[in-house]
Amino acid sequence: MQIDKLQESLPSALAERTRVLGRQHVNSEGDYVLYWMRTALRTDENPALNVAIEFANQLGLSLLVYHGLSERYPFASDRHHTFILQGARDVQRAFADSSICYVLHVERPGHRGPHLRTLAEQAAVVVTEDIPTEPLRSWTVGLSRVLRCDVVVVDTACVVPMRLVGRSYERAFEFRNATKGLYAERVSLDAKDSELRNGSKSSIDLPFDAVDLQDRDIASIVSQCEIDHSIGPVPDAVGGSVAANERWQNFKDNGLATYDRRRNDVLIDGASRMSPYLHYGMVAATRLAREAAANESKGAEKFLDELLIWRELAYVFCHYRRDHRRISAIPRWARDTLAKHETDPRQLMSWETMSRGRTGDSIWDSAQRSLLIHGELHNNVRMTWGKAILNWTPGASEALHRLIDLNHRYALDGRDPASYGGILWCLGQFDRPFTPEQPIFGTVRTRSTEQHAKRLDPIAYRRKVTRPLRDPMPKVAVIGAGMSGLMCARTLADHGCDVRVLEKSRGVAGRMSTRRAENNLSFDHGAQYFTARDERFKRYIQSWLDDGLIAPWNGRIVAVEKGVIKAEKSSDNRYVAVPGMNSIGKHLAANLNLQLATKVAVPIRSDDQWVLASVDGGELGQFDFVVVATPSGQAASLLAEVPELKEHARGTKMGGCWALMVAFERSLNLGFDGAFVHHSPLSWIARNNSKPQREGDRETWVVHAAAEWTEKHIDESADQVKPYLFDEFWGAVGRPRVEPIHLDVHRWRFAIPKEPHTDRCLFDDIRGIGACGDWCGGPRVEGAFLSGMAMAGRILGQINSSSFPCLGQTQQLELF
Repeated sequence: MQIDKLQESLPSALAERTRVLGRQHVNSEGDYVLYWMRTALRTDENPALNVAIEFANQLGLSLLVYHGLSERYPFASDRHHTFILQGARDVQRAFADSSICYVLHVERPGHRGPHLRTLAEQAAVVVTEDIPTEPLRSWTVGLSRVLRCDVVVVDTACVVPMRLVGRSYERAFEFRNATKGLYAERVSLDAKDSELRNGSKSSIDLPFDAVDLQDRDIASIVSQCEIDHSIGPVPDAVGGSVAANERWQNFKDNGLATYDRRRNDVLIDGASRMSPYLHYGMVAATRLAREAAANESKGAEKFLDELLIWRELAYVFCHYRRDHRRISAIPRWARDTLAKHETDPRQLMSWETMSRGRTGDSIWDSAQRSLLIHGELHNNVRMTWGKAILNWTPGASEALHRLIDLNHRYALDGRDPASYGGILWCLGQFDRPFTPEQPIFGTVRTRSTEQHAKRLDPIAYRRKVTRPLRDPMPKVAVIGAGMSGLMCARTLADHGCDVRVLEKSRGVAGRMSTRRAENNLSFDHGAQYFTARDERFKRYIQSWLDDGLIAPWNGRIVAVEKGVIKAEKSSDNRYVAVPGMNSIGKHLAANLNLQLATKVAVPIRSDDQWVLASVDGGELGQFDFVVVATPSGQAASLLAEVPELKEHARGTKMGGCWALMVAFERSLNLGFDGAFVHHSPLSWIARNNSKPQREGDRETWVVHAAAEWTEKHIDESADQVKPYLFDEFWGAVGRPRVEPIHLDVHRWRFAIPKEPHTDRCLFDDIRGIGACGDWCGGPRVEGAFLSGMAMAGRILGQINSSSFPCLGQTQQLELF
């Protein structure tokens, strides 16, 4: 059957919303109609669902609704995942008693595969939403090119279908005039949902285990996904059609009529706050328009202008302008004037400085903190926030990239076409030139934070947007100030948690340490360098490079055996912190509540809290959560009251490492800067002063003993080990012995995990205690960083849970 025959059977209100991608025919051997649900997470007033039902009725087939949650969509995080799954839970509940089969697949380790394609290949026709933004648009086109059947895309987001408008518009008034008649015909149309005539669900052999959210903890599912765990859910913004309907009803009853007068006051709740629900299609824009139009107030008139004109102007723009993510999308006059002023002086800010709201600009930082903590930004402030970024980036293209990153990463309505509309407006889109020209902006409209502060109480605004996620916020103790513990602590503190870091040593950074010695000598005697493979770590690497916290180490790295260079090692990007490896630890620890030289005794559970004390009996306080961020052997001891976690920690063995630190008056001229040593009691040697910003005119070397040798000699004294490793150093480099000006050793009892635990962190959400480190999920500095991020995500997910603060009453032990 040709697809046009099916289209002709559709009611006109649905037909005008559909486009066909593919070969213009139906797969006659298909077993069902497949609705690929993505951005219309609702069962009522959903045109894509209605089209799929109509097709199933015409073909006499069952309907399968497939909802797949990928780890690979841009800016995937706990915040977005949680909101989506909360919406999926409502959809799943709504379909439970119907004849429509709904299946949810959540991509995570052990649950990956081309499942959509497998299901689509068995379908007679595939229906999905018409999404104008990437990568969802490309994913749709890509699927259509490999199937035997058509993919029919349906506009589920707009009151007037995007394709009916015909082209994009540069100004809102032009769009308003061109579409006035189209909206007049559709705003007040009553909704009529289709009904599936096939009265029973068919049995479908699924290529995956469908997730039932009715009896599953969403936080535990999210924690398994390889996504950004440093951005937590928002407890007062619950996803789903139920929450959407409640929020809309409250606004309609209490805020719609006065919306025109109250919407720009950021200190009161005058806005609808419906944008996240519209973005994920948890409520229909057609319903909001219809019910607002019935209000017949000045407030409703203004709300409709925002909903229909400004929002759908952006949707249509993205639909017709594939370059909406690039600077080429803004008008020529704006590109020209911004390019003319690209060399104007400006103060550059790194991604991390901006993302944490640490620029020093009070209004801007408060706005960013609103995004970071609560996932929302009042529209009146968003424009001021967005324009300021042009002052802190090298040019317009970089500003657009940063705007997209910060908005989409943190905002619950991020990645929406309307978000692109607002972002591009900051750079001149949908606007006109303004004279006289201004530095940096040229003739693009300026909107400074200084001017905004004159009509806004900055203190009251900051107090509002930094309100706690919960009241009271939980107290968290983090034991260990290495990379993992500090990343966990800082992530939690950035979300408003009351965090205290307890460290037994005199300094932070753990094995990313720098030893200072006499005569201005220094040695990175722990971690020698780090690399970045994971995108979640790479963005911090780039930001630290921008801030001068780290630098590439471009030394010559080789493999040696008995003084002979056997091979050049790969030129993978190797980074070191500057001026010493502990600089990153100091950076992460800044502004944290940190207590050094404190060895913590085994935490004791009492009255639903953890009581901590030092080993010498000093009281450290009571905490809702405890994070043990130490090597696995030490973690096992501290987890004595949680046998399950203790056994996991004890079962993850770590090898030790003796480190030799040696300095010479003059260069040894060995011809390399670092070497992996083969067939030797040594594993690594490095010329420490070859690393960037290692001051001093003496030559310094760090030597690491091999794991096997260290294990046999771990309990020997420094005086025994020192001369032996010094002799082996000369054997490895094949040179005559030279007397040093400094010689010392350090014993790392827990240096390298022999076989890391498969999970990023361990967590017992009954008791509120967990463990993290490079022995969880993967070794190296990157592994420690990601483990700390995962641990923070578990706690933020628990804070978001409906069981908080009554921790442990309904949950089960999870290891993720």
